[in-house]
Amino acid sequence: MSFYDKEQAEKFMQYAIELGRKGMEAGNGGPFGAIVVKNSKIIGEGWNRVLLSNDPTAHGEITAIRDACKNIQSYDLSGCQIYTSGQPCPMCLSAIYWAHVGRVYYGFNIQAAATANFDDAFIFEELNKPSSERKIPQIQILETEALKLLKDYTANPDRIIY
Repeated sequence: MSFYDKEQAEKFMQYAIELGRKGMEAGNGGPFGAIVVKNSKIIGEGWNRVLLSNDPTAHGEITAIRDACKNIQSYDLSGCQIYTSGQPCPMCLSAIYWAHVGRVYYGFNIQAAATANFDDAFIFEELNKPSSERKIPQIQILETEALKLLKDYTANPDRIIY
């Protein structure tokens, strides 16, 4: 569906930008605010709290997704949109996919974020390389034991597929 209500979308984006400013001015982290919307209603909000929490994963989108999931008591955000002041980094984009968010609206893009030293390009480049060529080594050990864990999980008929 390519149609969207521009006026409503801009109102939601303005709020995401305000959250980013609030967190930035409080010294919580960078200028990244986000909201999750379902059926034209905000169900979650957040802003960058990396510095506040000493948590490198506490980006605006992640905190908004966590808030939305808590509020609706579900890990599945199908049918939702996320509004974020800045285009999602690779981690946030992955979380958006895992949460099944249907659409992303963003303010400034990744290239603009790079001018403020939020440079995600190297992560995108790393993800395009085979794991053996990445800067952070990935070493497989205890494969048999780990595969048993996976097999046991798969064999559980009561497991919830997500």
